[in-house]
Amino acid sequence: MQKSNSNITELELIQALKTKDEKALAILYDRYSGALYGIVLKIVKEKELAEDVMQEAFVKMWTNFRDYDESKGRLFTWILNVARNLAIDKTRSKSFKNTFLEVSSDERAVYNANEMSTQQPEYIGMRDLVETLREEEKVLVELIYYQGYTRTEVAEELNLPLGTVKTRIRAAIIKLRKFFNINETLQD
Repeated sequence: MQKSNSNITELELIQALKTKDEKALAILYDRYSGALYGIVLKIVKEKELAEDVMQEAFVKMWTNFRDYDESKGRLFTWILNVARNLAIDKTRSKSFKNTFLEVSSDERAVYNANEMSTQQPEYIGMRDLVETLREEEKVLVELIYYQGYTRTEVAEELNLPLGTVKTRIRAAIIKLRKFFNINETLQD
C-alpha cells in the first residue's frame, strides 16, 4: 500500500485485506475501532471485557476475511456484525453471567439504576424502531443519540464526509418521524 491511510478507498482496503496485507488491518482498526468499541461497550458494559471482545473481533475479521462478500453489504456493516455478535455471545456465556453474579449488590444496584434511567416512557419501543432502519442509519443513531457523539465526531470516527453523516441521520429521523405520524393518525 503506497497511499496514505486517509486516501485509501474502501475498495482498495478490501482488496488489501483479501491479500492479507497487515497494513490494511492497521488501517481497518484505525478507521473503525472507535465506533465498534462504543457499540461493544454498550453491549458488555465493562471496559476490560469490551477491549477483549474488540481484540477477538479484529482477530476474527482478519482470519475470516474470506467470508466477507462485497455484494451482500458494505465493509463497515460486516465488521459491525462480527463485533456485535461476539459481544452478544460474550454476554450469553457462563463466565460473563458468573462474573455479574459475583458483583456486589451495591454495584449491581448502581448498574440496574443506570439501566432503568434509560428506560423512560418516551423512549420505550424506540430501540425497536431504530432496528428497522438501514444498518448505516442505525449506527449513526446509536452513536449520536445513544452515545452522545457529535456529527463531526461520527464523521471522523467512521471516516465519512460530514455531509454524508448529516444526510443519513436526517433520513433516519424522517423515517422515524413517519412512524410516529402514522401512529398519531391511528389514535385520532
